[in-house]
Amino acid sequence: MLFTIALVLLVLWLLGVVVFKVTGAVIHVLLVAAIVVGLVQLFRGRRV
Repeated sequence: MLFTIALVLLVLWLLGVVVFKVTGAVIHVLLVAAIVVGLVQLFRGRRV
């Protein structure tokens, strides 16, 4: 689920960089946040 969100944000970021310069900056920040959250979850592991 988290990787799907990161992938969607990546696509939106690429579109933002190409099409909308201002929107690209906002989506870039969201993409970085998603990557940080993904890395934290990856290193923590799942506690079931």
